[in-house]
Amino acid sequence: MGSTTLVFGASGQLGQCLQHVAKERNLTNLVFLPEDQANILNVEALQAVFAQYQPAYIINCAAYTAVDKAEDEVDIARKVNRDGAENLARLCGEHGTTFIHISTDFVFAGTGNTPLLETDEATPISVYGLTKLEGEQVIPAHTSQYFILRTSWLYSEYAGNFVKTMLRFGREREEMKVIWDQAGTPTYAIDLAGCILTIIESQSQQYGIYHYSNEGLTSWYDFAVAIFELSNTPVRTLPIRTAEYPTKATRPAYSVMDKTKAKTQLGVAIPHWRDSLKVCLSRLEA
Repeated sequence: MGSTTLVFGASGQLGQCLQHVAKERNLTNLVFLPEDQANILNVEALQAVFAQYQPAYIINCAAYTAVDKAEDEVDIARKVNRDGAENLARLCGEHGTTFIHISTDFVFAGTGNTPLLETDEATPISVYGLTKLEGEQVIPAHTSQYFILRTSWLYSEYAGNFVKTMLRFGREREEMKVIWDQAGTPTYAIDLAGCILTIIESQSQQYGIYHYSNEGLTSWYDFAVAIFELSNTPVRTLPIRTAEYPTKATRPAYSVMDKTKAKTQLGVAIPHWRDSLKVCLSRLEA
């Protein structure tokens, strides 16, 4: 067993953030696998990679995340989000590798109004949410050494995300309509990457499911208002209800997650979402 950590889905937003934070922390034992080596549906390729690196950890950032498209592409969403997770979990079990898997607040229906605990019942209301939950559920059959991190509203300087989209629209338009009746918490993907790498650096064995987002709660509308305000983007922002902006997949109306477990058992400090947004915007400006 080496000390190597393999990252699957390395070219996506979280993968790029992991590269950034690993560099900041001077961590040289992370291998960011190219797509041809890291297809989580190609069992033979995965076996070869595990045999080559004998990883101590793997981080699975690979996922089917097109929430609306998943309603029509159920099979491919399930293959990636469930079968891919199972392929990795099986190999982790065989090699004694610790599995760090990224999941989502979409495993919840979002019908309540109190912050969600890891032990709360997961009853997804979209294909994306369902296939991500199925991915969580297949892991324990193959390994007990796993961390499942559910996160929400991910953004950063990298890849496409809500913050970058709002900044672009803000430059192009005078007025924006944004949903105000969905509450959650934005997560700066750099902070999530930091949490993941802290698990590895501390060699934590507090296995299980964790919630990780930034602190606080907000709506998409208030998030957009903060983005425009902090970036000095003059755009009129109007609140609309979810019903006025129909999408193929239903989103949770309230998906604020309780992070007490992550703070106490993993020992991570979690910044407030506005503070992290300021950091991201200043980096985007630079």
